[in-house]
Amino acid sequence: MSFISINDEKCNRCGICVTECPERVIEMNDTGGVPTVTEFGKDLCIECGHCVAVCPEAAFNMGIMTAEQCAPVNPDLLISMEQMEHHILFRRSIRTYKKKPVPREILKRLIDTARYAATAKNLQPVHWLVVEDREEVHRLGSMVIDWMRAMLSGDSKPLFTEFMMKQIVGDWEKGGDWICRNAPHMIVAHGPSDLPIPASASGCTIALTTLELAAPTFGLGACWAGYFNAASNNHAPLREALNLPKNHDPYGAMMVGYPTYKFHRIPLRKETKIRWM
Repeated sequence: MSFISINDEKCNRCGICVTECPERVIEMNDTGGVPTVTEFGKDLCIECGHCVAVCPEAAFNMGIMTAEQCAPVNPDLLISMEQMEHHILFRRSIRTYKKKPVPREILKRLIDTARYAATAKNLQPVHWLVVEDREEVHRLGSMVIDWMRAMLSGDSKPLFTEFMMKQIVGDWEKGGDWICRNAPHMIVAHGPSDLPIPASASGCTIALTTLELAAPTFGLGACWAGYFNAASNNHAPLREALNLPKNHDPYGAMMVGYPTYKFHRIPLRKETKIRWM
């Protein structure tokens, strides 16, 4: 199949594809025919599939996807404004987990959902590392503690307050776990560090945020592992243990598992700070 093909019989010449194309690589034919690709369209196209998805007549096809391959939007599954608002307000950072492991197929489906999160220029740079074994999660957490001990005994300026690090290390030595919260799984989002734009950092953050929001619908809870991610970027032994590709950096980590408890109320938050112009 060519780069972009348009079915002349299906196309109704509405021009929606032209308006929706983010890179403006489609234009209307002056003679009233079907839309055409601009001179530099193939070079500029980011293969987002907007043209395929927005066409009401399923007239668009791309070399990487056809209209038939793209699942139709199901109006019956669309959620309301009230449902979305409640879901976001209901979201909690889960820090107590059941020992029950999450089946791999559920984790895979959760990540497959999160991979549809927005990325700059549709680069889709996000890669995933899933630490499935609880004992391995704990072992990696111990490396974070080693990193904190090294900072406490060294002259370098710590990334966290000395008081907080002493509390975390002391809790670990008593059998506690502020690092990974005894979570059964850890999901790390990583990506290329050498892209021309910082797409990996934003892409991983957006993808992990999407994953966290989706987790409750899978019966799961999640929480950002900030200490873990900080150590993975600053402590060589942990970085080596993660064994990421040579040109990749970790941009976020998320604890995931079945929540031990249910939340019954939505806590208050600070008033919204908005400046209108």
